[in-house]
Amino acid sequence: MARTWSNNEENANQASLGSHLTRNATEAKRKWLITGVSSGFGNEMTKQLLEKGDTVIGTVRNTNKVEELIKKYPDTFDCEILDVTDLERIHSFIPEMFEKHGKIDVVVNNAGYGLFGAAEELDYANIQKILDTNLTAPIMIIHDSLPYLRKQGGGRIIQLSSYGGQVAFPANSMYHATKFGIEGFCESVAQEVAKYNIGITIVEPGGARTEFRYGSAHVANLMPEYDHVHGFLNMLDPSKGLAPGDPAKMAARMIESVDIEPAPLRQVYGSQALAATIQRLEERVADYKTQTELAASTDVVE
Repeated sequence: MARTWSNNEENANQASLGSHLTRNATEAKRKWLITGVSSGFGNEMTKQLLEKGDTVIGTVRNTNKVEELIKKYPDTFDCEILDVTDLERIHSFIPEMFEKHGKIDVVVNNAGYGLFGAAEELDYANIQKILDTNLTAPIMIIHDSLPYLRKQGGGRIIQLSSYGGQVAFPANSMYHATKFGIEGFCESVAQEVAKYNIGITIVEPGGARTEFRYGSAHVANLMPEYDHVHGFLNMLDPSKGLAPGDPAKMAARMIESVDIEPAPLRQVYGSQALAATIQRLEERVADYKTQTELAASTDVVE
C-alpha cells in the first residue's frame, strides 16, 4: 500500500491533519473487513467508509441494527453473520471472504466487550467468553488473514485494543488480560510480516460515547467484600457523566491511519487516555531503573 506523495500534497495534508495523511480523491477504493459493525466504532467506521465509496464486509450477530445500511448500500456493504466466538466458523469465514471479494485491503478486529468485576467475582463462563471474544477470535482472524494479505502483496490490520492494554485498573482484570495479550501478539506479528508490506496498527482508545460503555458492558455477580473497587458502576451510568471521547472522530482517525507509512504500531485516542498511558509507562520505567543491581545479581559470572 505504499505510495509516493508530492511535497505540496504532503505538506497540505500534514497542515490539516497533523501526522495523518489522506488519500488522493482519485485513488482506487478500498475493501475493508470489519468485525462487529452493528454498534460502536465498527458501526461508525462502516458508515464513514460507505459514505465515501469504499466497500465494507461487516460482520454482525444479527442484522437488526444495520438494516438501513444494507438497503442504502446494496453494492458496497456485504453484511455477514458471524459470531466471533465460533472459532471453527472463523477458520472457514476468512478464506470465503477473500475468495468472494478477490482482495481485502484492510482487516479490522473491532468486535469485543468489557467485563467488570473483581477477579473473585468472575465465574468460569465469564472468563472463557471474554478470552474467546477479545483475544482468541482476533488472533485467529489475523492468523487466517495473513496468507491472503501476503500473497496479494500487502495490506493493513487494525486491532482495536484500549489504553487498558497499557494501564490496568481494579475490577477489570480479565478485560486487561485480553488487551495486554492482544497487544503483545500484534507487536510480535508486526515484526514478522513487515517485509511483506503488511502493516499492523494497535488502536488504544480512551473512554468514548459508545455502547461498549453504556450498552454492551458485562458486570459480574458483585460481592460486598469488593465494594471498594466497584467505582466502575458510576462510569457505566451515563447519568453520572459521559465519556469524553467522540466515536466519530476516533473512527475517522482509524480510517486515516491506513494512509500513514510506515504503519504506526500504536495510536492512542483521547487526551485523558494518553496522559494516563504516559504516566503509567513512566512509573514502570522508573521502577525498572531501580532494579539494576537485582538484575545483574542473577547473571552468570564467568
